[in-house]
Amino acid sequence: MVDETLKIIKALSDETRLKIVKFLLNGEKCVCEIFPHVKRTQSTTSIQLGKLEKSGILKSRREGKKIFYFISDLRVCNIFESLGSRKKIKKCRCEGCR
Repeated sequence: MVDETLKIIKALSDETRLKIVKFLLNGEKCVCEIFPHVKRTQSTTSIQLGKLEKSGILKSRREGKKIFYFISDLRVCNIFESLGSRKKIKKCRCEGCR
């Protein structure tokens, strides 16, 4: 449990990854929507999305040529909720929010 918690905290400690996750609190988004929001190149954003996926925070789904990302771990939503940064998510796909 401690290792998983540490993995989540480390993943969220990067400013770009934190911005990505906060942006996804409102529901899933395509990469084409994410990289302009975080003001990074598509390549940099994709690298950070990969790290978030590897840490188990995000999952993705492909629709044609587009890749959509969404938060997959309820604990991450709870972190933001406890910090007052999370409002009711209409399209959350976390296990606990479905």
